[in-house]
Amino acid sequence: MTSLPDSEIRKSLSKMNGWKLKNQSIQKTFTFKTYMDSIDFINQLAIYAEEANHHPDMIVGWCNIHISFTSHDHGGVTSACIGMAKNTDKC
Repeated sequence: MTSLPDSEIRKSLSKMNGWKLKNQSIQKTFTFKTYMDSIDFINQLAIYAEEANHHPDMIVGWCNIHISFTSHDHGGVTSACIGMAKNTDKC
């Protein structure tokens, strides 16, 4: 698997809600009604990530979670990152 060109990443992200390309990663912040809702989201995402063996960087805030996907092995965004972002939107 290789990292995707920016043009292909942007094309994929244009079909997705709220994801941005920044610093060789795709990123989105999710907002929740309660802190525990955000923790439930993280737990569900962790299951998907473990099954796919592709894990996001996560920053936990009060009622929001910032998610970032990149492939450290391939130096940028891969098709697996795009797939995980789509799965993240389903959590």
